[in-house]
Amino acid sequence: MRTIFTLWAAPMAIFWGWFFLSANDMNFGYVMLSRQVHDFAFQLYGQMLGIDPAIIPGMVARTCVFDFFLLMGLWAFRRRRDIAAWIRQRRQGDISSDRLGRATEAGPTLPAE
Repeated sequence: MRTIFTLWAAPMAIFWGWFFLSANDMNFGYVMLSRQVHDFAFQLYGQMLGIDPAIIPGMVARTCVFDFFLLMGLWAFRRRRDIAAWIRQRRQGDISSDRLGRATEAGPTLPAE
């Protein structure tokens, strides 16, 4: 799973890093991070897809969110026994008397009391 998360997150970090740096024209001397390359890339993608280039970042963002939930669902499915045991433990309410005492005891008294 760690490999799958890495193979998903690395391209997302590279894309979104490039996107925000180039959208704000923070190029640090690299042509690839310039606003001109940003506009050219999205114009090219827009022409290839036959859509308005302005909606492409939103489409990519929705795809990233969908992929995230898909990966989290896959992770939860693989860990379903551990998650079910954790939920059962939380529902049973096995709270030690020491922990319960610390939660219900009166707090520190004020100096004026």
